[in-house]
Amino acid sequence: MTWEQEIAEIAKRKELAKGRGGPEGVARQRRRGKLLVNERIDGLLDPGTLTEFMSLVGRPEYDEAGELVAFTPKGAIEGFGKVNGRKVVVSAGDFTVRGGSGGGDGSDGLGSEKRSNQRALEWRLPYVRMLDAAGGSVRGFETLGRTYLPDGNMWSTFDTDLLRNVPVVSAVMGSVAGLPAVNACMAHFTIMVKGISQLFPGGPPVVKAALGYDVTKEDLGDERIHVYQSGSVDNLAEDEEDAFRQIRQFLSYLPQNVYEMPERAEPTDDPNRREERLRRLVPRDRRRAYDGHRAINWCVDEGSFFEIAPFYGRSRITGLARINGYPVGVMANNPMHEGGSTDVKGGSKVIRLIQLCDMFHLPMISFADEPGFMVGIESEKLGIERAGARLVMATCQSQMPWATVVMGRIFGVAGQCQHRPTGMFQRWAWPSGRWGSMHIEGGAMAAYRREIDTADDPEAKQAEIEQRLQDLASPFRTAEATGQDIIDPAETRPLLCEFVEDAQAILRTQLGPCPYPYMP
Repeated sequence: MTWEQEIAEIAKRKELAKGRGGPEGVARQRRRGKLLVNERIDGLLDPGTLTEFMSLVGRPEYDEAGELVAFTPKGAIEGFGKVNGRKVVVSAGDFTVRGGSGGGDGSDGLGSEKRSNQRALEWRLPYVRMLDAAGGSVRGFETLGRTYLPDGNMWSTFDTDLLRNVPVVSAVMGSVAGLPAVNACMAHFTIMVKGISQLFPGGPPVVKAALGYDVTKEDLGDERIHVYQSGSVDNLAEDEEDAFRQIRQFLSYLPQNVYEMPERAEPTDDPNRREERLRRLVPRDRRRAYDGHRAINWCVDEGSFFEIAPFYGRSRITGLARINGYPVGVMANNPMHEGGSTDVKGGSKVIRLIQLCDMFHLPMISFADEPGFMVGIESEKLGIERAGARLVMATCQSQMPWATVVMGRIFGVAGQCQHRPTGMFQRWAWPSGRWGSMHIEGGAMAAYRREIDTADDPEAKQAEIEQRLQDLASPFRTAEATGQDIIDPAETRPLLCEFVEDAQAILRTQLGPCPYPYMP
């Protein structure tokens, strides 16, 4: 006797599951310009590498003879797969099945198998969520025959622990609400797709019931809100294929988990390359701005910079790159926006990058032209002091090797956050560097107000004082007293390549969980 009948039953159920939420749900997904869940899995993973688990969970329909006649699968596909040849765990929501809601699919009862997030944690594998789910639905109450107390933290505990152990990516691929909207932000990297993604705790009907006004789901939570304003989502993809590409690139810089080192790529750029253009990057006229991206792109391996949150907090640039093949975290001030001053938004980006590098053993490379924390009434309303305190703490708590290249200004407490007094830290300054507790122009009026106000010619007196102080501001005077290294900007890449090479030995001693939790 064989088990052919039961084996055929497995194939039958899987074949029925291919219909997902039925023709109407599939057609609605197509009309919205969105891929189906299986197409998303195929677009992200290396071909043929998906090993699905919990694939038989769903709602069956039987005839009077007890024969299975229809089967609606649960609202997600979960499984193991490979991205760039490396194993990951993936969970992809299926909006064609009850809007991607997991409620009432029978997967949470006694004896249930482990969910994808728990498997990623215990297998120590990167975790990718492709979210297209409306969260809980009141329809589930009828299935359960009751309501329930919210107890989703029994699963969110795993999501919290994941952030301290493996790389986590969330892709918002449609309208995402409820707990999935929070899961979107419980990640090291978050991405939306232009034109098809929205994110909110409660959608337009909930807003109408709670606040009494009508709003479209796009105006409530598309990329205009979350990529450009709230910062809840890091990057924007032009289409779903671009989202898959960005996810693959982001993961390529990170190790499988905190117990492993990031993989070095085959070097493609000369580590001794001297970049002469850096000598002309910072203008002598301090009133002229320049693009901080150039400093990064001219120093890292050619074409390797992957920017994170490019449209949010634009006075600071953050991202990942390679230097002589080694993955690194990179940040820079960008004088093209707000003069490069660190505001609340820019500071939050920097904190997340510091945490990411510390968590996954990446050296930090900072290109500094820091005029200070953003001042003014609006900055005060946003809580710049508390934001600054968080940045100071994140800097001091970090332990990964860190190198700062001082390109221009570096003032005040924000400038202080470009320095770390412990661990492997290196700082070089270009001849264009200027520093101090504050700018001489503003500081002279504050410190010499009485002398200026009582002078016969206050403007002339202020100019005289400022010139006197400027004479003291030469970086070479600092070098004479402190040993600060002043370098030819063209030497920056070779020095960084040497630093990153030396950093590998230190990073290997820091394997394992970071002492401080990752906070999204």
